[in-house]
Amino acid sequence: MSGPTLVVELAEPVSPGAMRRFRALMHGLSSRCEERRPGWFDAHVHAGRLGIGSPDGDEHGDGERGRAWPRPLLGGLPDGALAALAGPGPGHEDPRRPFDVYLMGPGVGDEGIFEAEHADSPEVPAVLGFTPTHAVNVSAACNRPVDHLATALLTAAVMDAVGGVACAELRADQVQLVSGLPGVLGLTDDEEYPSALGSAGFLRAWAARPGFRLLK
Repeated sequence: MSGPTLVVELAEPVSPGAMRRFRALMHGLSSRCEERRPGWFDAHVHAGRLGIGSPDGDEHGDGERGRAWPRPLLGGLPDGALAALAGPGPGHEDPRRPFDVYLMGPGVGDEGIFEAEHADSPEVPAVLGFTPTHAVNVSAACNRPVDHLATALLTAAVMDAVGGVACAELRADQVQLVSGLPGVLGLTDDEEYPSALGSAGFLRAWAARPGFRLLK
């Protein structure tokens, strides 16, 4: 994927009930959603359902006009705030943003990727206070400002469904800003690419800051 990625670290396997919530969330947020295996979604997530841009627009004829979507994903932000943060003219972009969202780890798939990624981050368990057994990757296919915003809000929504802790790589100049946000559990001390670990509220608070951008 060519856009930003966030990871949700999980302390235990996803329960059947959490998997049902995860599946319902992805289908509910998406204009198109293919589940390639249990917990792996190839989806076009509709930005309006995340609260980005105008939720009643239907520029591309996908049936959004007039539909009232629940707005807890905004985390208390006022209407219009996310449209402004998404960059110039978000209403003129296709609101359907392509994502790969996939659960990985023992017994569910991509075990090798899970093991390799976590072998590269041995300091993460010390910050988390647990050793992750599984994870969810949320990867955007595009790299516009709206995709960074959608990645953060989609990841927060996934955490609402399955739990876990968000892990976000940072630029060095982002550390001071991020460390003061609500919901931050801690930061790794990697000199080149430190990571912030935090709650869904942390992602929403960070996404609401002017100039928000994830590390691609």
